[in-house]
Amino acid sequence: MIELAGIIILGILAQWVAWRFKIPAILPLILIGLLVGPIAAEFLTEDGSKYIEPIWNGKKGLFPGDGLYYFVSLAISIILFEGGLTLKRDEIKNVGPVITKLITLGSTVTFFGAGIAAHYIFGIGYELSFLFSGLIIVTGPTVITPILRNIPLKKDISAVLKWEGILIDPIGALVAVLVFEFISVGGGSGFTKTALIEFSKILLFGTSFGFTFAHALAFVINKKWIPHYLLNVVSLSTVLLVFIESELFAHESGLLAVVVMGMVLGNGKLKRLKELLYFKESLSILLISILFILLAANIDMSDLMLLYTWKTAILFGLVVFIIRPLAVFLSTVNSNLKLEEKLFISWVGPRGIVAAGIASLFGSKLLKQGVEGAEYITPLVFMIVLGTVLLNATTARAFAKLAGVFLKNSDGILMVGASEASRLIADYLQKFGKRVVLIDANKNFVDKANNQGLEALQVNVYDEDLSDNIELNDIGYLIALTGSDAVNNFALNNLSKEFGEHGAFRLATANEIRNKDYEFKNLFFTPQDDFINLSETVRDYPQINEVNVSSNEELESTLEKLNTQVETIPLFIVTKDQNIYLLSEFEAKKPSVENAKIVYVGNEI
Repeated sequence: MIELAGIIILGILAQWVAWRFKIPAILPLILIGLLVGPIAAEFLTEDGSKYIEPIWNGKKGLFPGDGLYYFVSLAISIILFEGGLTLKRDEIKNVGPVITKLITLGSTVTFFGAGIAAHYIFGIGYELSFLFSGLIIVTGPTVITPILRNIPLKKDISAVLKWEGILIDPIGALVAVLVFEFISVGGGSGFTKTALIEFSKILLFGTSFGFTFAHALAFVINKKWIPHYLLNVVSLSTVLLVFIESELFAHESGLLAVVVMGMVLGNGKLKRLKELLYFKESLSILLISILFILLAANIDMSDLMLLYTWKTAILFGLVVFIIRPLAVFLSTVNSNLKLEEKLFISWVGPRGIVAAGIASLFGSKLLKQGVEGAEYITPLVFMIVLGTVLLNATTARAFAKLAGVFLKNSDGILMVGASEASRLIADYLQKFGKRVVLIDANKNFVDKANNQGLEALQVNVYDEDLSDNIELNDIGYLIALTGSDAVNNFALNNLSKEFGEHGAFRLATANEIRNKDYEFKNLFFTPQDDFINLSETVRDYPQINEVNVSSNEELESTLEKLNTQVETIPLFIVTKDQNIYLLSEFEAKKPSVENAKIVYVGNEI
């Protein structure tokens, strides 16, 4: 009981530590597992026992017999199902040629390069070597996002790394599953007719079960035959049912079935997909927390000693410093990425949770089957995972500065609200050369903004979706322009620390304007106009105007004229060095007004 409770407590503690220090959760999870497992047995206990013993002599421990194998199988099936849910066809089409090549050509280079390297360096068979290389294809957003969250980068670099991680997770898992299944049905002892038939059965039953049950589950959910409070648990039980049923018909086809099921559901017309994703994400976090402490604790010191050789350093060096850059540079031929951007993408390639989890599962299965060299799979993959995460977590920021891709000024603008007024203002700023990102929960507003060529995201500010969006790392200004005072205040109170480094502003409320209950400070977008005034002015005069000023007296008189004239609202002041200031910001910083321009919306004066 103490061990079970301890695993959960330590797992969630590791997740909190990862969040607090902005590092990938897999790092503290595996380190804790090694500490309470092989390290405790070797150095901390007198009788050589582990603090947490998943299996002991195959019979005792938390999971005696095949218990750990069954638990890991079911846990990995749920994690892979969630990964399949996130893989969208439209995203593959829209992410651009660089990312498409990275997950195809780049994966192929990694697969063959790392496989051949493992074969010749460690002398293991090609089948196991390519299983190892298939497992280390995956990077994953759970390891990429924490590393890059605090590194201001151009959007293109962040987008490449983010989408590579998201898209390659289920693809890499699928490759590893197929290689493992080929080995299991006889590929390791020669390509026979029986092996081909068994492999075909795995593909047939895995894809057919996943496809069929995905459509069946989507049908009953959309028909509302499942009450809302049972939606998540019914979906979970269906995933487990698909895994077990597929395994019964074709051994080792279960993982393929759940990946296919997740991909079909994620690309279908499931009305409650977001709820399902939230639940599966929470469940995956709990399972991952338990799983990786168990798996790391289950490693013996003898397994780690297999890596205590110069061969390990050579393989790691080849994977990180030769194969990864080769895959990136081949995938970015004729792209718009500069040399320094390619170098940084080459440097950041941490392997993730899916690689370590499936490696442990497959390694234990192959050991039970007596496959020669199977003892290398789990420790080698864990070595690549820990090594790349440690390397990137400690050096990514410094390397970004060294390569010249670190943005010294985060001058992008996050605009909360995508109404007509917001879109007009964003269009002006974008034409001025600023990066502006609009967010709104209103899909119609977001679609209109995107159709105008603006960058817009459908996001509810009360959700935490923005915190993981590493493509917003270059945002330094926050402007809240919604019609809800509560939303505007919430945005400033909760988002300004992350996205308002250089300034956070909101619209004044009607009460503040009526009662003059405010000071002219860095809080307000315009000090005398609320959302209604701004919207009505833009509705009647949907244009941005400019007027030149050359002295403080001219500036003040022009602003007074704009403030007193009906349906004109001053927005910005642009100085001669092309810097843009909001009025309250200009008042606080007091730059030179020589050859400046006042930018306003409304009736031309």
